[in-house]
Amino acid sequence: MTFPSFEVPTVRAFLSLGSNLGDRQAHLRRAVDQLRAGSRPAVTAVSRVYETDPVGGPDDQGAFLNLVVELAVPEPCDPYRLLAECHRLEAAAGRVRSVRWGPRTLDVDIIWIDGLALDDPDLTIPHPRWRERRFVLAPLSELAPDLVSDDDIEVAGGEARVVGMV
Repeated sequence: MTFPSFEVPTVRAFLSLGSNLGDRQAHLRRAVDQLRAGSRPAVTAVSRVYETDPVGGPDDQGAFLNLVVELAVPEPCDPYRLLAECHRLEAAAGRVRSVRWGPRTLDVDIIWIDGLALDDPDLTIPHPRWRERRFVLAPLSELAPDLVSDDDIEVAGGEARVVGMV
């Protein structure tokens, strides 16, 4: 006798996490741990950590640590629920929004969700600048080589060097 499968279909979603204030490594580790602690969406992979120069914003801010997290998001996907989770992680890290692209304890952006394109004032998917930023492409290429080519990384702005794992 065969029993029906009760697995919920999922799609891949990728979040970019960055920090350049306080204990950068700890902010990233805590956010990944919080994502792993939840039952949905499930964390399926985490890239290595990259150190990168800030892109945009004030000139006097320090370097970022960045990584990308892959999630298995249940279908149908509610991107606004995922956005709320991003904001919750940022708030838990004490993020204060005062200067656009300024220093921050934690920045969490939805980069990509398979099969979803969205463009409204609150949320754009794929992220509108994801292909321009090496700090996104380098870690994303580890988890989704189907989305990022070596040529994409070469022409993207900024530098990124591997500094460890979370």
